[in-house]
Amino acid sequence: MADKDRSPVTVIGLGLMGHALAAAFLKGGHPTTVWNRSAGKVDELVAQGALRAATPAEAVTAAELIVVCVSDNDVLHAVLDPVTDRLAGRVVANLTSGSSDQARANADWARRAGFDYLDGAIMTVPAGVGAEDSVFFYAGPERAYARHAQTLRLLGGGTTHLGEDHGLAPLYDVALLGMMWGTLNSFLHGAALLETADVKASEFLPWAVKWVDAVKLFATDYAGQIDAGDGAYPARDATLEVHFGALAHLLHESRSQGVDAELPRFVHTLMERAIARGLGGHSYAAMTELFRGPEHSSPKQP
Repeated sequence: MADKDRSPVTVIGLGLMGHALAAAFLKGGHPTTVWNRSAGKVDELVAQGALRAATPAEAVTAAELIVVCVSDNDVLHAVLDPVTDRLAGRVVANLTSGSSDQARANADWARRAGFDYLDGAIMTVPAGVGAEDSVFFYAGPERAYARHAQTLRLLGGGTTHLGEDHGLAPLYDVALLGMMWGTLNSFLHGAALLETADVKASEFLPWAVKWVDAVKLFATDYAGQIDAGDGAYPARDATLEVHFGALAHLLHESRSQGVDAELPRFVHTLMERAIARGLGGHSYAAMTELFRGPEHSSPKQP
């Protein structure tokens, strides 16, 4: 396998993240060719042993594995479209943030041009690249991923192939980012509430972390209820109506303590809509019916 021979790698795009990617390949012993639209960003990596490509054409012909991390999908095509004829037989691993429809369109482009395309998502910050617990998602042809898995794993020990559907990588990306923002916003709102009683955020933190561990148990049960697909959503912990009643206290405290109430008010509105659809007697997992959209049928009555 090429991985065992420390085969050459090309990295296109040398922002903070792209720089970290190239540095990880160099550290792993792979000859690494680099190219960036702003040529000055190449200098530091060249000093570390990277090979400078003068043009995108030179960059893509330097390696079988081409890792791209640029600002958006338009830039990806601005760089690679003029050299598409040179990509045949190669693997492009695109770590540029994008959408599932863009990923699938790029896969069609790759099939027409005769190269393998992996769409990826980076679930870490530049400083985390190369860490054993850092997660990188890839989706696309399993054979293309398998050929370069050892090399790609240099970027993070949690590197995972999600499947053949290229859209899976960006979908996982935004789903997990949504969880991040939801959790962080809730923590910050809670810290603001407790601050009204002179409780420091650092005092709140250990209890918040412990509570997240408890919420993981709820999520585990709810995942099973969703996957069952029978619309039952048994309320083994509490009904949605009970959650709705508890949320009223959070809304009241926010308003009475002078803390911005927009976040709990938004969730209150969502729950109210779900209960109006007849979901009040089910578990909180029934909220997924609301998120799926109105075209889905209502679940069974509890």
